[in-house]
Amino acid sequence: MTAALTAALLTAACGNDDASPGGGSAAPLIGVDYPRSDTDFWNSYIKYVPQSAKEFGVELKTTNSQNDIATLISNVQTFQSQGVKGVVMAPQDTAAIAPTLQQLATKKIPVVTIDTRPDSGKVFMVVRADNRAYGTNACQFLGTKLGGKGKVVMLEGGLDSINGRDRTEAFNECMKKDFPGITVFGEATDWKGDVAATKLQTRFTSDPDIKGVYMESSFALSGTLQILKQRGLQVPATDPKHVFVVSNDGIPEELKDIRDGLIDATVSQPADLFAKYGLYYVKAAIEGKTFQPGPTDHGSTIIQVRDGLLEDQLAAPLVTLDGATIGGRPTVKFDDKSLWGNNA
Repeated sequence: MTAALTAALLTAACGNDDASPGGGSAAPLIGVDYPRSDTDFWNSYIKYVPQSAKEFGVELKTTNSQNDIATLISNVQTFQSQGVKGVVMAPQDTAAIAPTLQQLATKKIPVVTIDTRPDSGKVFMVVRADNRAYGTNACQFLGTKLGGKGKVVMLEGGLDSINGRDRTEAFNECMKKDFPGITVFGEATDWKGDVAATKLQTRFTSDPDIKGVYMESSFALSGTLQILKQRGLQVPATDPKHVFVVSNDGIPEELKDIRDGLIDATVSQPADLFAKYGLYYVKAAIEGKTFQPGPTDHGSTIIQVRDGLLEDQLAAPLVTLDGATIGGRPTVKFDDKSLWGNNA
C-alpha cells in the first residue's frame, strides 16, 4: 500500500454519505452489513462507517444482521438486488458464511470482512487485529499481576467465531506455558452478557477465591462489575481482595472504568479503523488494486493467512492505568489521546 494510493482514493471523496459526488464518475455503491447493535463497540463502528464513506466518496446501502447468520445471508441477497459493487461484512459465524462468499465471488462482487475472518473461502481483504495477541496479552497481564498463582475465569466469546477461538486458545496456551500455577475456568457465553453474568456468579459461588477475570469482549462488562460489587470485591488493586479484570474492546466506558479502578486493563480494538479500512479496501478492489503481504503506511502489517487470503492486522494495544510494561509487553495509558475510545 502506498501514500499515492491513499491520495488517489481520497481524491474522489464526496460531500454526502449516501449520494454520488457532483461531477465525474458516479460513486460506487457498497453494501455494509453491521453485525450487531447491542454493544457499545459495534455501535461506535456503526457511527464511523458513514464518516468513512464520506471520506472515500462511496455510496452506502446498510443492513444489520443482529448476530444471526441467516439474516446476514438474506441481507447479502438484498445487496445484490440493489446492485452493489462491493460488500463489507463482519460475519459472527465464520464457518457458515462460506457459501455466500462463493456466490459473491461468482458474481465478481468483492468482499472485505471486518473483525472476523472466514474459516474457508476467499475475500479481497480481512481487516482485523491479531486476536491471538488479545488472549496472550490478557494472560500475561493477569499472570504477572497474580504472581503466577491463583484462579481466573475466562468469559469466552462464541467459539463458532474465529475471534472467540483465537482469544480462547491463545489465553489457554499462554497460561499453560508461562503460568502453570494458575487455574483457568473457561466459561462459554456465545457473546451474551446475561449468560456471562450467570456463569460468573455460579463460578464465584463454587470458587470464591477467584482473583482474575478475562472478558473476551465488553459485552460482559456491566454484569461482571455488578457481581464484583455485590460480593464486596470492588477494592483497590493494593487490597488482597482485589480481583484483576481484563476486558477487550477499548470502549469509552472501559477507559473510564480503568481510571476509576473498576477494571485493570483492556485491549483497544480500533472501531474507527475497522470502518475506515473496510471501505478503503473494498473501493480499492472495485478499482482493480492489489496488495501484497508486508508493512502498510498506517502502522499495521498485511499477512497471508492462507492461499488467496490476506489480512491487514491493525494495531490493538493493551491499555492500563499507568501505561507500564507488563510481562515484557508495552501498554498504553488509559487517557492516551491516540485511543479511539478517548475521541468517540
